[in-house]
Amino acid sequence: MADLSIDLAGIKSPNPFWLASAPPTNTGYQVQRAFEAGWGGAVWKTLGDPIINTSSRFAAVNFNGQRVAGFNNIELITDRPLDVNLKEIYETKKRFPNHAVVASLMVEPTQEKWHEIVKRVEDVGVDGLELNFGCPHGMAERGMGAASGQQPDLVEAQTYWVKEVATTPVIVKLTPNITDITVTARHAVKGGADAISLINTINSLAGVDIHSWNTIPHIGGKGAHGGYCGPAVKPIALNMVAECARHPEVTVPISGIGGISTWQDVVEFMLMGSTAIQVCTAAMHHGFRIVEEMIDGLNNYLDEKGLASVTELTGKSVSKYSNWGDLNLNYKVVARINEDNCINCNKCHIACEDTSHQCIDMLTNAEGKAILKVREEDCVGCNLCSIVCPAEGAIDMVEVDSGLPPMTWNERQRVVGSLSGSYSKAEVV
Repeated sequence: MADLSIDLAGIKSPNPFWLASAPPTNTGYQVQRAFEAGWGGAVWKTLGDPIINTSSRFAAVNFNGQRVAGFNNIELITDRPLDVNLKEIYETKKRFPNHAVVASLMVEPTQEKWHEIVKRVEDVGVDGLELNFGCPHGMAERGMGAASGQQPDLVEAQTYWVKEVATTPVIVKLTPNITDITVTARHAVKGGADAISLINTINSLAGVDIHSWNTIPHIGGKGAHGGYCGPAVKPIALNMVAECARHPEVTVPISGIGGISTWQDVVEFMLMGSTAIQVCTAAMHHGFRIVEEMIDGLNNYLDEKGLASVTELTGKSVSKYSNWGDLNLNYKVVARINEDNCINCNKCHIACEDTSHQCIDMLTNAEGKAILKVREEDCVGCNLCSIVCPAEGAIDMVEVDSGLPPMTWNERQRVVGSLSGSYSKAEVV
């Protein structure tokens, strides 16, 4: 059995599975139950000046039979007194000394406020701090959360203020509600961050009730934008983790967050550069014990791969994530239909004919049976037919020899430039 323990910038935990700062980490009772279930760490629900929350505050987006494909919330940071949270953090750490207990923090962007809360929180024995520069709603309107996280200079300054007094590792949690997350990641590093975590939730409105015309959720007939998370945001989060992991100026470890629901998701985030991962929505949907399946699945995967430690996964796919301009334009795949597995639903033909490249023909074979056949010379290898096909194994995307040497767009432009002597600024990144 492989070693699942990790070390995120000096914060050690028995496995990479941490609960994210959110409703599941609101109390000592919850965090201790989570540790008993198998979670390796928890980021305590964000501490600051206690607020008043609304009722109601959650909403879900269901899609095509899948419940909670996405999750929206307008809940803010802790609504419990700081003293109560600190007492429970102390008790939790005392009972689980080998688990990671990280305090999420959010205060007004002043040096004095940051110094004050860091000292109080570290006095109760936390393993690290996570600065919440990500929450998009409620607190942002007061100049905190994403409002801070969208200003790179403010991210840098506040991180620096925390590092002035912190004695434990400092993680900076980034907002995805920004054009280029690597900008704020780089400024967090400049401020002295020991690690970054991403992504926080995405600005959203879950829906509108078409009968009452109220927003979903609504509070007495009025709604407000919230934070979106859950499985639907995973591709967005994975891209942002990868972009930070491959950026040469983002030199600190990453805690990956965003739609992680299975052990396979965990592997993907670690391959793309995460040292640890954080989970929220899946725990809220299925309970703390989902971590058991995650641990078993990850253990089995590592054994099958012959890996002794989960840390061997971190970053292994980062070098495979490149710029569009550096992709081989002469690499070619085509679709091939397996008649034995095809159920003749014609979805591939319809998709190709209506929305792609019109290269799947409806034919009749020698036995008089209707078949579908790809004209490979016209197929561009877009994958759409295999994506919409409901029959397992009916369509394979097969690599074929284009007869041409590898060439990227940027290489092509350099050749064009060398011939004309005038084309030198066309690289695509």
